Amino acid sequence: MAKILILDDNLEMVELQAEHLRGEGHDVTLSTTGASAVAGIKTGAFDLLVTDIIMPDMDGIEVIMGLRKLQPPIRIIAISGGGRINARNYLEMAVRLGVHGTLQKPFSGTELCLAVDQALQSPA
Repeated sequence: MAKILILDDNLEMVELQAEHLRGEGHDVTLSTTGASAVAGIKTGAFDLLVTDIIMPDMDGIEVIMGLRKLQPPIRIIAISGGGRINARNYLEMAVRLGVHGTLQKPFSGTELCLAVDQALQSPA
């Protein structure tokens, strides 16, 4: 299966996502800060990043833009529950940056696994 990095500033959220993806046989690494996710990408090869958009230290848009420079072929799924503006606006911005899928919070484990399968099957 795939090597997946999950990034969200909510530890409970990353643990729940990891539980679903590990249940599907994926190798999952967790990160709660954008900086640690970027550092992890630099040191390890990941097939997919699942990243929240709204985070305090480095938002998901910054992470996506940075990863496109570091490791362009990585597949990315952007997730958001919104913030000051509607979540859909943040996710549309991520789509323009070339993510392979989006999920609006809250989403189910089934929806996450389906999005991951679709992203992994799409061209890098």
